[in-house]
Parts: sequence; structure tokens; C-alpha cells
Amino acid sequence: MSPLPAGSVIGILGGGQLGRMLAAAAAQLGFDVNIFCPGESPPAARVAAGHWDADYDDETALSDFAENCDVITYEFENIPVASVAYLVSKGTAVRPGVKSLEVSQDRLSEKQFLNAIGIETGKFAPVDSVDELKAALGALGGEGLLKTRRDGYDGKGQVRVKSGDDLAAAYNEIGQAPAILEALVPFEREISVVIARAVDGSMTAFDPSKNDHESGILKRSTVPCGLSDEVIARGRKLAETLATETGHVGVLALELFVLKDGTLLANEMAPRVHNSGHWTPEACATGQFEQHIRAVAGWPLAPVTRHFDAEMENLLGDEALAPPSSYPEGTVLTLYGKRDAKPGRKMGHIVRRTGRA
Repeated sequence: MSPLPAGSVIGILGGGQLGRMLAAAAAQLGFDVNIFCPGESPPAARVAAGHWDADYDDETALSDFAENCDVITYEFENIPVASVAYLVSKGTAVRPGVKSLEVSQDRLSEKQFLNAIGIETGKFAPVDSVDELKAALGALGGEGLLKTRRDGYDGKGQVRVKSGDDLAAAYNEIGQAPAILEALVPFEREISVVIARAVDGSMTAFDPSKNDHESGILKRSTVPCGLSDEVIARGRKLAETLATETGHVGVLALELFVLKDGTLLANEMAPRVHNSGHWTPEACATGQFEQHIRAVAGWPLAPVTRHFDAEMENLLGDEALAPPSSYPEGTVLTLYGKRDAKPGRKMGHIVRRTGRA
């Protein structure tokens, strides 16, 4: 497939804030965007040329959507694999493809895949019953994070457990769903490496950010991350390996725990643009959203030189209701167009440039 000319149509599966920001980046490059997402008026649909309001497993709607798009991408990893496989089977170009989605949807399969391609993780064990949870705790040091294998995000679908706790109650708390117990990792900091891979296999990597969480939700990402060039280079190499092994096209993020001795352990991957990369449009020659659009459109990747140090902070719940005048001069505000400011819900973010790089 040749690079798409301006005026082509990019389809996005998913209608949240990532789709909204991707649509804005696509428009800047001269593309139109169609959104496929169930719901009357999702945030991304309100800045797009067209909106297909249908369930993700509606093959008739998917076929019609594909006929009205030149290439399709996705903005979050819980799109059914079967839906993407269906589109591919009909000859539709979907970037990234099935493999990245399949690996990222199941925490157990994801960690097994990472280990198989030489990327270390913390210790883990599958859990499908209270008895298995008890055995896993014994094997992993008596304490860990019990997580659903699928669907949990931003601290949802997980609970911290230790030997002696009411394990039946903990298992009930995650709905007795197929689960994974992850050993606690004594990390010094968490970083994420956001990279892009083009159709021809070329790659660019943004500087990794240091990430800080509150109640399991990313609150702040900061660059530079404070690590040595050697550790950063190893982190980039791991992300590049992951992108290559999945045949990924587009932006991908790999979250890493950094131990005191510089050891890197993978936490999880995201086969898409990432919250921890929201600082990139304000601090780099090219931001993650434009780079993703370039990749899926078959364009050459652009330089991602970082020109500024920066801090990105998520606005959760009613934090996004603060008047624009309350932010210091130079703060870049992005709101996501969500109608209800629920507690803990990501409603927007701000980026502050903190100095020249």
C-alpha cells in the first residue's frame, strides 16, 4: 500500500480522548477521520467527519465503516480481536494489526510473550480460584497484586493481597474473574518508553518519562526522567524489540520498573498512543499523535527531538472544572470533551514546559 495522500480517510476504532487527539492530528496533516464507537456522541466523534454508532462485533457496520476508510487504526486495546481480524480478512488495512492487540488484552499472555522475546518482568502466577491464589502467594513471597487478566485499567480490577488476608473476599472483589498475581517489585521509579514504528520497520523513540501514580491512576509524567543514557538506551531497545516482534505499525508504549541497580522490568505494554506521552506535542519536534498518524498512513516518521523539559499532569474529575485563568502562564490545557466529571475520571491534562532541553 502506497503512502496515503492528503484527503484520504483514516478510520479509528474507539471514540475516547485518544481518538479525539488522533483526529486533531490527522486533520492537521490533511486527512479526514471516521470514528467507530458505540454511543450517541463520544468525544472523538465530535471532531470527526463521520461516526458509526454500532457495537464492535457488528460485522455489517464494520464492513460499511471499512468501505468508507482508506486505513483503520484503534485508540484503545479492548477492541475485540475478532473484530480486527474480521476487517483484516476482508482486505482492510488495519494498523497496528491483530498481534499487538492480542498480546496486550490479557495480562498473563502479555507477560508470557514479553518473557518469550527476552523482556524481563516481575514474577507472576495465574490465578483461577482461591486455592490457586493461596498457592501463588506462597510462591511469590506472601504478597502481591491480584489483577483481572482482562479489561482492568487505571487501578480498576485489582487488589493488593498478602498471606493471612481473607483471600475469598479478595477474589470476590475482582469478580472471581480469571486473574494473575503479580509479585511486588521494589522499584526506584517507573518510566515509559513511547516509540513509533513505520511500515518499513524504521523506528523513532521519544525520551522516556518518569511516571507518578495516585490511587492506581497516572497523575504526572516528567521529562527528563533522571536516568543515565545507558539505562535509557536499554529501555528503548526493549521497546524496539517488542514493536518488531509484534510487527507493530504506529505508536506503542512500554511501561518499565527501574530497580535501584538499573535493572529494567516490564510492567505492561500499550499498543497505541499513551497517556504518558501527552507531553510530546508541546516539547518535541513531533508529538506522539502526529507520529502515529504518519505511521498508519504509510508516511515517513518525523524527527522527535525534544526541545523542552516538561511535566504533564492529568486532570481528574472536577479538577478539569477550574477556570483557565487559574493556570500559570505558559501552561497548555487540553480538555477531552467528556460530559460528566466523575471522581477519578480523566477529563483533560495540562503540560508545563520547565526549561530548555
